[in-house]
Amino acid sequence: MLREVAAAWPLKKAPLVQCITNEITCESLANALLYVDAKPVMADDIREFDEFFAQNDAVLLNLGHITDGKEQALQAAARYAAATGTPAVVDLVGVAATRLRYDLAWQLWESGPQVIKGNLSEMRRFCGLPSAARGVDGNAADQEAAALAELAAAMQEICRRRPLLLLATGPQDLVVTANCSLKLANGVPQLDRFTGTGDIVGSLIAALLGEGLAPLPATVAAVSYFNLCGEAAAAVVTGKGQGLATFRQETLDRLSLLMEDKQWWQKICGEEFL
Repeated sequence: MLREVAAAWPLKKAPLVQCITNEITCESLANALLYVDAKPVMADDIREFDEFFAQNDAVLLNLGHITDGKEQALQAAARYAAATGTPAVVDLVGVAATRLRYDLAWQLWESGPQVIKGNLSEMRRFCGLPSAARGVDGNAADQEAAALAELAAAMQEICRRRPLLLLATGPQDLVVTANCSLKLANGVPQLDRFTGTGDIVGSLIAALLGEGLAPLPATVAAVSYFNLCGEAAAAVVTGKGQGLATFRQETLDRLSLLMEDKQWWQKICGEEFL
């Protein structure tokens, strides 16, 4: 797997990623994909799906900012992805906050996406565990060692029910399949303090799936790459009296720069879990 992770960036095929996503972070996702040489299309009108699913390479289904129309678009896109064999990533934004999002998440699971992601608190709710989430944010109580072990076991049970990969993001990220459980430890706390970081990770996973990577190397490469961009940005900003807006811009800058280091993947910190 490390060979595939190491070769993930830069992208070679310019995969077209159709994003059905949160309007608040739509611009950030579109630019993040362009920075890594993918091609975004923010197309969520069901009337266009026949034509877009004939040409896209992957689809991101993000539960942020749910409306009646957005719910229908997500459900329709999941059906199209299943029918056309299009790799799909589901992002569980706010699934711990309302029953509507929780039910929708499980409806999308039924369609057979390749990857489902959320923060640690959202993933606990999705897996049927108690969650201390508030709104769309994770909670420190869900990030303790015992809670991580409990969550990883629950994630693995879900993966054994239907082939897919589950990703829970936080200070330590859990990447779980039916046969594999990894804990990744890159990143900096500042990444939790500007909006859209989780959404960007979902779009990067979709881009790598569209490039042809399998779910496990695609997810490890996307999460680790973005977290390392955050680490590099923090190193620039720290001690210079610069704030979070500068850190955000530096992180986004690194999306196009880090891949120039052919050994970037050697900075990945992770281990098998469970």
